[in-house]
Amino acid sequence: MPKRLLLIGGNYAPEPTGIGKFNGEMIGWLVNNGYECTVITTYPYYPQWKVQEPYARKARWFRRETSHNGKLTVYRCPQYVPADPSGKKRMMMDVTFAMAAFAQLLRILPAKKYDYVMSVVPSFHLGLLALLYKKFRGAEALYHIQDLQIDAARDLNMIRSGKMINAMLKLEKFILRKSDYVSSISDGMIRQISGKLDRRIELFPNWADVDKFHPLPGRMALKEAFGFQPDHKVVLYSGAIGEKQGLESILHAAASLEDREDVQFVICGSGPYREKLHEKAIALGLKRVHFLPLQPFEEFNRFLNMADLHLVIQKSGASDLVMPSKLTAILAVGGLSLVTANPGSSLHHVVQHYQLGIIVPAENQEALNAGIRKAVSEDHAGMRGNARSYAVEYLSIDKVMGRFEANVLKN
Repeated sequence: MPKRLLLIGGNYAPEPTGIGKFNGEMIGWLVNNGYECTVITTYPYYPQWKVQEPYARKARWFRRETSHNGKLTVYRCPQYVPADPSGKKRMMMDVTFAMAAFAQLLRILPAKKYDYVMSVVPSFHLGLLALLYKKFRGAEALYHIQDLQIDAARDLNMIRSGKMINAMLKLEKFILRKSDYVSSISDGMIRQISGKLDRRIELFPNWADVDKFHPLPGRMALKEAFGFQPDHKVVLYSGAIGEKQGLESILHAAASLEDREDVQFVICGSGPYREKLHEKAIALGLKRVHFLPLQPFEEFNRFLNMADLHLVIQKSGASDLVMPSKLTAILAVGGLSLVTANPGSSLHHVVQHYQLGIIVPAENQEALNAGIRKAVSEDHAGMRGNARSYAVEYLSIDKVMGRFEANVLKN
């Protein structure tokens, strides 16, 4: 009999980036390797913060999808999606999804039993739904932490009420203790979780599709295909565009390199802060900062290969609480990255230890400016080679999922 897994998570395919991308690829791998899977999720909205077509007109009610000859069932639940996601509005979104997911869980509770029930953080409280299923049906509860959501909300001042933070931490501790397996995506995050839970925590890192994302020859021709000159130095930020990420630093860096007419900055992606950032670029008179929409998946490998430098911007308090998922694809294409991370963080350790890219302190504008100038002025072929080798050795989805299956889905 095939093993059966139920996933509860607020982000899922076809979202092209972030946790939704990894949840979708994880379930796809499990189904292709003999598992029967069911997903309780919502409608795709990230990174645009708007429900995407063809779901937009149907997003106010529940929907059931089946595929893979009936081995995969996806239940999509309605939720509130804020166009301008402040801390409070994100909490409202999480609550509405949890309520809808609870209703859906009750519907399938009497049906054929799942062997495993997995919840993915964020949102942290979805672990309660997994524990509910475990209590009534006896499945093993897996709690996978992509972001230390509460710690990040506290450290980045997204929630300022100490009472609320303490209440959330107590609830999180209860979920951690009652779950059968707890996993997370980096050694640094595991160290943070170990301070809350005195038992083994599995390393379950995010991966890259090293077959679909790989180095391509002819960067100059690729630049022309995307509208640049062959001798341009393209500095690319590709990802979510939100206010809390501090992407104004890219504009200030562009202003500091006004003397380098060959250096072109590209900000690619979607998000609630995109228009404001674009207006700031115009106000600063920056003529070599280009805003592009999120690129189609089938073009994304060529698009990443076009860049001479990839920017991975993290705030100082975030580099051990979250891991930038965009970095995996950059490494897979053998891209040169400039990462903002402080010493002591797992992100800093990995990039420095394996010589995967250039590191500058987080939230240090002068260091960022100098790092970009250095990156576009020197040859870094060695780091590009290191990045691809690391992705093949450590980030291949088959290797990551194979280890997860052997260590967690073994019963």
